[in-house]
Amino acid sequence: MKRVVEEEAEGDSRKCTRLDDASETDGVEFVRRKRRKFALLLSYSGKGYLGMQRNPGYRTIEDDLLTALLHADLMTEEGCTCPQMFNFQRAARTDKGVSAARQVVSVRLPDDIPNMVEAINKHLCSQIRVMAVRRTTKTFNCKSWCDSRTYSYMCPTFAFAPSEEMTNEKYRISPESLNKLRTTLKLYKGTHNFHNFTARKKAQDASANRYIMDIDCGQPFERDGLEWIIIKIKGQSFMLHQIRKMVGLAMAVVRGLTSEDVISRAWRKERLDVPIAPGLGLVLEEPHYDKYNKRFGSDGVHEPLVWDEVKDKIQEFREVYIDSSIIQTEISEQPMLKWLATLPLHNFSGSSEASPAPECPLGTSQAQSSATQAAATLKKGNKWNKKDGDDKGSDNEAEDEDEGDLDQYRVKPPQGQEGLIIHNGHPPSVVSPKQQQQQKGENGGVQDEEGDSSVGEAKDRGDGCTSEAMDGDSQISEATTDTSGSTSEAKDESDTKTSEAKDEGKATNQI
Repeated sequence: MKRVVEEEAEGDSRKCTRLDDASETDGVEFVRRKRRKFALLLSYSGKGYLGMQRNPGYRTIEDDLLTALLHADLMTEEGCTCPQMFNFQRAARTDKGVSAARQVVSVRLPDDIPNMVEAINKHLCSQIRVMAVRRTTKTFNCKSWCDSRTYSYMCPTFAFAPSEEMTNEKYRISPESLNKLRTTLKLYKGTHNFHNFTARKKAQDASANRYIMDIDCGQPFERDGLEWIIIKIKGQSFMLHQIRKMVGLAMAVVRGLTSEDVISRAWRKERLDVPIAPGLGLVLEEPHYDKYNKRFGSDGVHEPLVWDEVKDKIQEFREVYIDSSIIQTEISEQPMLKWLATLPLHNFSGSSEASPAPECPLGTSQAQSSATQAAATLKKGNKWNKKDGDDKGSDNEAEDEDEGDLDQYRVKPPQGQEGLIIHNGHPPSVVSPKQQQQQKGENGGVQDEEGDSSVGEAKDRGDGCTSEAMDGDSQISEATTDTSGSTSEAKDESDTKTSEAKDEGKATNQI
């Protein structure tokens, strides 16, 4: 039985250690640290990170946060390695390079740190900030309690310029094009089958149906010599690449490369060629907790999960680290301009034939040259299945996954320790190639999801586990599979031997 230790008396040589779990150590008295469920509000710039969710060997927001919790004495070594021990969960997974103005994480933490926000931020880089902390109910899960999520997509207005006009930084959107954009975006509202707006999902999958509550764009504004516009999308949940494909198809419609009816055709079983807009500009605005706030926000014990008191801090962070990063990257690297050169190559149908590159007045030779490269990529990799009634997804990795070069996101070991890997911010440890391959397989390869899995998806998968268990360590699943497989083989072998013994007339009482 562990007991709380008072202040050490003078001359008392007993060792006093704070206890985070039920481990036993002889001759040591412990102070048990009671853990409670908290909701952490994060703001971060995704530049240089391979998304939110942990991926061993790569820089992720989750790894940096867990390491900061460890250094702030809020997380144990075991919890940092396996955060499911403390019910760690994120409200939404963000793709590589995608930022978040408001991201929510739920986790059990000790309540004996007076200023938890400052204690955590002290160990985080300037790109990631904890803005607020809230005590929640002990059963709170930031993913399953989330009613809806709002994303925004910030891009230059020349992305919506008619294809016959010059596309460059001098373009300013006309009232006609702005009205056409708003009319096109409203076609997405409601519940639709978005199987054409994600990768490798069939039309008959129930999880392909998603509810878009609201979608609209604000007024254009100028900054650093470019005119910009922000599209906001609110929905219950989003699938891999769904938002970027919705925006990409809207751009093609407004530019006059296809008609509005392509959106209604996308809800049908037929597989269409839908372009995916660049990831730069996509931002998680906020996960919403209306039902939780209504049920617990006014009970006199818990606070509602609204963040009005830190909205000025969030806006200041966004201006410095998110919006500025999007604008400067667009000006220096021109990802949107290069992508627009490839947009006319799509035929917006299920045909495997790639359209020839048209003469498109993009304004720069660099963007023009990227069209030739994109044409070769589409012709080489676009493997649409032409069979009637076949709704198999595209196998084109370049289009569906859009991974690019992942080396820039790798965690680099110190010089002279190239054979070692760094994980969770701990000192490097020796890992064999076989173990590295096993870890890669356990984590399902590279995480690349801009959206999030809904509660409905968990039910569709048929596994009766909670969302924490679904995001847990897959070693348990693999171990269970191996054990059951071995048991099955042993049973089959035993049954065979028993059958042979009976056939030979050898009596046995063993089973």
